Amino acid sequence: MAIKKIACCTDFSDNAEAAFGTALDMAEKYQAKLFVIHVLPPVINPVSTDTEWTFPDVPEQKSLLLNLEKRMEQDYGSRLKGDIDYELIVLTGHISSEIITFLKDNSVNLVVLGSYGLSGMGLVVFGSVSRRVARKAPCSVLIVRDI
Repeated sequence: MAIKKIACCTDFSDNAEAAFGTALDMAEKYQAKLFVIHVLPPVINPVSTDTEWTFPDVPEQKSLLLNLEKRMEQDYGSRLKGDIDYELIVLTGHISSEIITFLKDNSVNLVVLGSYGLSGMGLVVFGSVSRRVARKAPCSVLIVRDI
């Protein structure tokens, strides 16, 4: 299998950090382009149904996106060596759907994710993301555990 494009999904958790380290090692080994992806999920009102998800107002969403882009640069961009071709990507929407669409649209060969993400609700959400991506991804999937 030729690995030319690798995507690493992050929610900034310890498991996502382990996934990033693995993806970075693989990108160096295979001289592959590395996409580091974070998806900003819709805001969920606890009294609404799952069909009533909303996004923040445009100015507020722009501010959130700018903050996420800065954090991606601080946490990941600053650690990527000059000889690695990479892109830091911030998307908005349903997390697993956005990831899967990105993988298809960019012909990614391998996606690397943490086995689960943040504690509390994040643990539930990101854990289900890794399962959904593993089932529906158009490429190979590597799920990394922070042991």
